[in-house]
Amino acid sequence: MKILALGGAGAVCQHSTRDLVEFSDFSEIVIGENNVAAAEKLAAEIGDPRLKVMEINAENFDEMVNAFKGFDVILNGLPWKYDLAVTKACVEVGVSGLDVSTVDDQWSYDAIAKEKGIVFIPGVGATPGITNAMARKAADQLDEVDDIQINFAAFRCPAPAPGLLITFLWEFHPKTESRVYYEDGEFHWVGPFAGLKTINFPGQIGEQEICYIPHPETRTMPKSLGAKAVSVRGCFPPHAMRLAKAMLESGLYSEEKITVKGIETTAFEMMHEILLELPESKETPLWAYGLVVVVYGKKDGRDLKFTYWNRHPGQEEWGGKAAYYKNIAIPLSIGAQMIAKGDVNKTGIVPPETAIPPDLFFSELRKRGIEVHERVEG
Repeated sequence: MKILALGGAGAVCQHSTRDLVEFSDFSEIVIGENNVAAAEKLAAEIGDPRLKVMEINAENFDEMVNAFKGFDVILNGLPWKYDLAVTKACVEVGVSGLDVSTVDDQWSYDAIAKEKGIVFIPGVGATPGITNAMARKAADQLDEVDDIQINFAAFRCPAPAPGLLITFLWEFHPKTESRVYYEDGEFHWVGPFAGLKTINFPGQIGEQEICYIPHPETRTMPKSLGAKAVSVRGCFPPHAMRLAKAMLESGLYSEEKITVKGIETTAFEMMHEILLELPESKETPLWAYGLVVVVYGKKDGRDLKFTYWNRHPGQEEWGGKAAYYKNIAIPLSIGAQMIAKGDVNKTGIVPPETAIPPDLFFSELRKRGIEVHERVEG
């Protein structure tokens, strides 16, 4: 079988490529990149004969469609602005795939994906991804799911890569429409830094203040798991949170046109460019990913509380930035391998909690050093 890893030499997805080489049975692993030099360098460094490099311009939809033909799985590690185009191309070609993030319009291709007998899974990383499997694991043990509370601590710098900077800025943008929680049968929009609470994340991250974050778990789990309430709260390292708050308080998220030294721009565009270039925006003392998922529900009329949390090797063992990136990249690779092996028995455009069997997923994570722990109270 053949897999195409889009963005497979990027900051995050290079670790998906490495995982595919180490653990998968694919006969051919193709790194699809516009940065051919980076892809060739990675392929040479890994040195596996199954690795090949293909130049792909994700801005050219027809080029993507042609490139996808002949592959069995498409693994998308590109920035989220390409999610819809990649999904559409997979459906057009009739090839299954997955990516690390989600945009609402992807779900509109569900019916045609079912007709073609393929599956596409948006959001197979840490959160969304591992958190979805945690919630599904609890839901499978309950008769009623009352409340799903997803909490994460993404300990990385604001701008390790262009796509990750966009994600960081978007999550705190005052106009982000998808920053919602679900309760009483409807979605409730909230502004940035709403819903503050403190969570203790096991390991080096420890106790952190978190707030509502616009993640897709909130939108999919009321339907997929029958949850009566769903929320996602999260944080970045303290210095990154202070930066986001300062930008908000200082009007630096404004997208009103201004003129600076004769150049028309916006405050937000300027901050985006500044953060992309500043060395300080690419530094953080700790690289890690903390996940805590709490699910309340009933079994045989009895109230139960399920708590799940992750542990992974520290930055000293995994190598600095990799201690963050691998928590996203490894689940993505595992998901691709599960699709290829037939472990995913769904078709259509489906969220991770619907598509991915939790126990098998957790077992594969454990082989790579990512542990998922469970505590049941009630």
